Amino acid sequence: MAQNIKLEVVTPDRLVVDEECRIVAAPGSLGEFGVLPGHTPFLTDLKIGIIRFTDATGGEHQVFVGGGFAEALPNKVTILAESAERKSEINLERAKAALERAEKRLEAERPKEDIDFIRAKAALERALMRIKLAGGASV
Repeated sequence: MAQNIKLEVVTPDRLVVDEECRIVAAPGSLGEFGVLPGHTPFLTDLKIGIIRFTDATGGEHQVFVGGGFAEALPNKVTILAESAERKSEINLERAKAALERAEKRLEAERPKEDIDFIRAKAALERALMRIKLAGGASV
């Protein structure tokens, strides 16, 4: 039997994923990375994106993550995420509405403050990833 690695995805509100996996891929700030059993330990920050993993039975899964941190150990990957949702939990209409709001904020000739632009850009990115994962459009 092949060796597995434990994956935990945790937000401030709940435990989103707690499964044995064959492989985990996540959106690191410097690019996507993959972790297999026996991986060298490391810690990295995450950008907004999609975590992909193959469970112990070979099933493939995806989880939206809104940034955070990942710790990889030889037998475990822990994701501490600002927000995370499984594909089945994403409300496509809500994500599309968030995308429209963010686009309107970014279309303004001059944002009130730089922070408004940064927040709107992050909201746009989160909405696009949720829509992509939920299968609402090709993004």
